[in-house]
Amino acid sequence: MIINLIRFAGLLLTSLVVGTTFGIWLGYNPSGLSPATYVEQQQKAIGALNTIMPVLGAACILLNSALAVLTKADSRTRYLLIASVIFLIAAGLITRFGNQPINAIVMTWSAQAPAANWIELRDSWWQWHILRTSAGLVALVLLLLAALRNPKRSH
Repeated sequence: MIINLIRFAGLLLTSLVVGTTFGIWLGYNPSGLSPATYVEQQQKAIGALNTIMPVLGAACILLNSALAVLTKADSRTRYLLIASVIFLIAAGLITRFGNQPINAIVMTWSAQAPAANWIELRDSWWQWHILRTSAGLVALVLLLLAALRNPKRSH
């Protein structure tokens, strides 16, 4: 029962985190935005997500790590979970050391007067975002494969 609760919580939270980054990737490509619109959009998103997303990401890592420990009897599922956790950690590190430093800079800007290098920072942030979204998607796929495995089923 506890394994199913952890699996459910891990799947739910990981889906929410990866779904959020995927949604940003789909709908918020900043390349065509005016400087003022870009700054306003980013500051709004950073304000809304900068606290909750790292907490949810850490919870995903902890829950899926716990599940990997608890599934020691099924090595294939365990390896899928460990690989998923590695990709979640990678996404977290990309966020922490790629996106968040740029977020901190953007939060200091005025929409009417962004920094002279705003395009360079915008493009750098976007590349980091694509990388973390990709890592998150791989993590979610691995987690789903682990959840769908049935080691008792005959092959």
